[in-house]
Amino acid sequence: MSVPPRLFDRNLLASRLDRAAAGFTQAQFLRDRAVEDTIETLSAINRQFDVALDMGARDGSFGRAIVGTPVADKIGFLIEGELSPRLSAQQSGTARLIMDEEALPFGDDSLNLIVSSLGLHTVNDLPGVLVQVRRALRPDGLFIGTLFGGETLKELRGCLMEAELEVRGGYGPRIAPYAESPDLIDLLKRTGFNMPVVDLDRVTVSYAHPLRLMADLRAMGESNVLHQRPRKGLNRAIIEKTCALYLERFADDEARVPATFEIITLSGWKAHDSQQKPLRPGSAKMRLADAFGVKEGKL
Repeated sequence: MSVPPRLFDRNLLASRLDRAAAGFTQAQFLRDRAVEDTIETLSAINRQFDVALDMGARDGSFGRAIVGTPVADKIGFLIEGELSPRLSAQQSGTARLIMDEEALPFGDDSLNLIVSSLGLHTVNDLPGVLVQVRRALRPDGLFIGTLFGGETLKELRGCLMEAELEVRGGYGPRIAPYAESPDLIDLLKRTGFNMPVVDLDRVTVSYAHPLRLMADLRAMGESNVLHQRPRKGLNRAIIEKTCALYLERFADDEARVPATFEIITLSGWKAHDSQQKPLRPGSAKMRLADAFGVKEGKL
């Protein structure tokens, strides 16, 4: 069996999240949006979830956001699992657990619902994590996850790469690769989820200066945790060149710059006999042409 490549340093991620814990709320607007998307999805589902897991709960924003909403009445017991001990300490729930998404500490068929808000883009083996999620769910259990998609930070990525090339004559990976939404629907199917759904929300955030974007990324705990990251940090010349390129190429009439973030929401159900199943090929009782009232012809 092949071992998945080690893309991310998970120990460094925990350290960066610990570092960001004190000011985590100041740059939580993207996570808040992802949580709102998850709550909106759950609001449309007429189902009770006796035992739920918030996987990568960070400071517990999902648990706080559902208080006083109809979603809270659908969830019996919420476990908040988080990699960072300092962020876990900020959670207000009664069931807090220090855990890594890459090694779920739950037995098979033990949970009714698993949600994850902007955490899965830094796991090394996303298919493996999804398999663990499916196994931990009870039959007819639901998974809803949000993660950053491929267009995220496209402006910063290009400017940073060009600036480092000019200053140092070469560049190293500094912004993580992100999943593409068309690939995720296939991934949900391959990992055994029924009725998979993938939605895309593209968010453009306006900043007074590229340095403000970089400060927000640090406050989010989203700075570089790539395993193959350059051991040389960004020096002043590279940062100044990056900002100059960013402003030159993307600044608007008010000298503000955009930053693109793609938030992908994916959901799927663990198989159960009560779920709808696709018809067998050839079992339809009406031709498609008859259903639409059109004449069938040769192409």
